[in-house]
Amino acid sequence: MKIPYSTNIPLLCNFQFSTFNSYIMTDNDKIRDAFEEKDLQEIRVSDSWKIFKIMSEFVQGFEKLAKIGPCVSIFGSARTQPDNIYYQKAEEIAYLLTQKNFGVITGGGPGIMEAGNKGAKRGGGKSVGVNIELEFEQFPNPYIDQDKLVSFDYFFVRKVMFMKYSQGFIVLPGGFGTFDELFEAITLIQTKKIAPFPIVMVGKDYWGKLVEWVKEKVLAEQHNISEKDLEIFHVVDEPHEAVATIDNFYKKYRPRPNF
Repeated sequence: MKIPYSTNIPLLCNFQFSTFNSYIMTDNDKIRDAFEEKDLQEIRVSDSWKIFKIMSEFVQGFEKLAKIGPCVSIFGSARTQPDNIYYQKAEEIAYLLTQKNFGVITGGGPGIMEAGNKGAKRGGGKSVGVNIELEFEQFPNPYIDQDKLVSFDYFFVRKVMFMKYSQGFIVLPGGFGTFDELFEAITLIQTKKIAPFPIVMVGKDYWGKLVEWVKEKVLAEQHNISEKDLEIFHVVDEPHEAVATIDNFYKKYRPRPNF
């Protein structure tokens, strides 16, 4: 497909993205496409122009989140139901955080994220949603402050927002997405890319075997991390313990964006 040159970049970008979004690629299509050679025009259309979409998401996120003040992110599964004990703990954690003058940031969706926003709303605090647009299971929950909802197409842009505007992470049980967020934060602290803000994992029964594996295999057997790296995170069971870990850490600091 030939795209005419235009100095009107926004209009051209809108045309291209609306054109491509009208065709939904299957998994097989994506695999085949990865092996196809592309000429310069195809590269410009499929890759280079995406820069403007990515830039727009960064700008939108920075402008909306720069003024939210001290916040703690709550991570966990989108599939957790309201009758689950971890949903209830997430809601209570968020409520207690607001009583310590922290706002709450979640991924904006259902499950643990919904519980976090619900608790923040109940506590009268800031309830922020950093939503990701997916083909399944992700939609904004009703407890987010409407002026504090941001939606993204790109996971990596979304994660930058979490890292930049969170003064701590509280991680409840979740799946691969939760693991990704947890280890992203741990890695950035380990490599000193961001300040050593507190990371609290809630649920000793859920996280215990993972922590045991890290200690026995990653540290003791393979020496892939140092003993000090284990100090980056804490594992607790109860909401008041999670919030106390955050609160005690920041008694000697003034929370601010991490970079």
